[in-house]
Amino acid sequence: MDLSIIILNYNQKNLLKQCLRNIKEADLRLNYEIIVIDNASVDGSVELIREIQGQLSVAFKSILNKTNLGFTKGINQGIKAADGKYLLTLNPDVIVLSGSIEKIYQFMEEHPRVAVVGPKLFNPDKTVQFSCMRFPNLMTPVYRRTPLGKLPLAKKSLAKYLMKDFDHLKNREVDWLLGACLIVRKEAIQKVGLMDERYFLFFQDVDWCRRFWLAGWKVFYLAEAEMFHFHRRPSAKNFFDRLTRIHILDGLKYFWRWKFR
Repeated sequence: MDLSIIILNYNQKNLLKQCLRNIKEADLRLNYEIIVIDNASVDGSVELIREIQGQLSVAFKSILNKTNLGFTKGINQGIKAADGKYLLTLNPDVIVLSGSIEKIYQFMEEHPRVAVVGPKLFNPDKTVQFSCMRFPNLMTPVYRRTPLGKLPLAKKSLAKYLMKDFDHLKNREVDWLLGACLIVRKEAIQKVGLMDERYFLFFQDVDWCRRFWLAGWKVFYLAEAEMFHFHRRPSAKNFFDRLTRIHILDGLKYFWRWKFR
């Protein structure tokens, strides 16, 4: 099988329905399967998944968790169940444009040392989303979550982190890619390992890309493959809410693991 599309859902029934419809309409010229993992949604997602399971013309697998295991464990469940040569981890809020997945697939076929590829992502207003970044430093999450981010030094640091000096119109090697949409080579996963389940919701994509680089693999941003991402950054709503606390804790785990580099 060419490709396994892995979608993790948590209370995003309408987005999930739209995502699955969009994949069908993209008419992929690949042999692929879809794997949906649900993290104990209570919005009718489970019923939707069971309904869709009998309607799709492609191979479809579902994993229905009884509790919310978090993003990382959920994605790892999908990876373990996947049969594809390449694995596409896809958020329900990503809109796949026709031909984009095939372009990434062909690129990876032609570049065997590339482990991870991410497309150019657009915001709903068609502006380019910052989806490829340099590795963060210890102050990056502080600048992004506190008023300190308004300081001139902080703005300069964040601009470098977000690669604002890059026009995002060219293919290039990058430090890491946003986990909303990644195509990963199964062979590379077998050698480097799954996502680190110490991270509940954040930093697992940064950590994974770093591990691929250290193992001799490459991470690539493919500008010619385009998709839309309705990214909401829920962790930025309130510095003291639950998701922000998870974000901070996951960040501390990341910097502790990598000796604050």
